[in-house]
Amino acid sequence: MVSDVDEKQGNEVTDEIKKAGGEAMFFKADISSAEDNQKLVDAAIQEYGKLDIAVNNAGIGGPLAPTAEYPLDGWQNVINTNLSGVFYGMHYQLQAMEKVGKGVIVNIASILGDVGTPMSPAYVAAKHGLVGLTKASALAYAAKNIRINSVGPGYILTPLLTNNLDEDTLKMIEGLHPIGRLGTSEEVAELILWLGSSKSSFVTGSYYPVDGGYLAQ
Repeated sequence: MVSDVDEKQGNEVTDEIKKAGGEAMFFKADISSAEDNQKLVDAAIQEYGKLDIAVNNAGIGGPLAPTAEYPLDGWQNVINTNLSGVFYGMHYQLQAMEKVGKGVIVNIASILGDVGTPMSPAYVAAKHGLVGLTKASALAYAAKNIRINSVGPGYILTPLLTNNLDEDTLKMIEGLHPIGRLGTSEEVAELILWLGSSKSSFVTGSYYPVDGGYLAQ
């Protein structure tokens, strides 16, 4: 089940999965809406019978400004999407997983779930909160055979960066990573796949950076 607010790109991803031999369906939803999250889970169950794995990946960067100058509506938008949205998703995902007695949730945090940066107080606060939410929920559901972990990507070469930053800024960001480049979506996906599989059956409540050495500095 593929979901996004962007219907065009969501359908493109769905088509890619189908062409690769997989099965997929697109459902348009706004993660910052509790109601949309419930409808998304219901749609997944209606289509596939149950919910086994959920990846909460939607997020926005938000404005860039120090705390005293940060726009209040920008703060609310970032928190609504990057933190409350994940809570809403898990709220309904966990209910579905409890019914079948097992499940896996992977929440996409960020390196900024572990460290700060001066111009993104809302994003940093949301991602730190997401890591904490993951740990608290993992403890609550560990005995119910539901594993919950978070992933902390470094700066990944996605439209979130390429559509908002010029070439010089991208080069500067590359230099923040000891490995000397930006990450790729595929490299993050490999970690998510492992966390969603039985190979990580003894892993829950953990935070896994995939950051080219960023946090080791």
